[in-house]
Amino acid sequence: MTLAQRAMERLQTWPDLTSGEASCGTGRSLGSARDDIVHFHTGRDVDLHLTRRAIQRLHHDLDGSTAIHLVPGSRWVTVHLDCEADVDLLLSLVSMALKAHQAVPQGPRDESPRGCNFHRVTVLPRVGPGAA
Repeated sequence: MTLAQRAMERLQTWPDLTSGEASCGTGRSLGSARDDIVHFHTGRDVDLHLTRRAIQRLHHDLDGSTAIHLVPGSRWVTVHLDCEADVDLLLSLVSMALKAHQAVPQGPRDESPRGCNFHRVTVLPRVGPGAA
């Protein structure tokens, strides 16, 4: 079982999330009644719809994480799952995303004009200590 499958399995038990096809056309998604929240594209790469306001608030913390990849102007962040700690980080961020989406008033959806980050992010493997 991949880390993304493990994360999806855990998130599917959350009552505020429902499963479906990703709106970008690649992979599975979990979403709220109003928006897609998470797209599972590969066994390790997940896009998370945080909203512009949440990304601005958390930008310095997100930018400092080796698991997180930001695309300028996108309301989505890409999370690369290399270990269980990354899965825990994803679950925490999904909780934040759900709260962020609940805070957005009904009306225009908080969609990025280009959708999620799939095909706009290239994730390189992390280099561990002692690697050449």
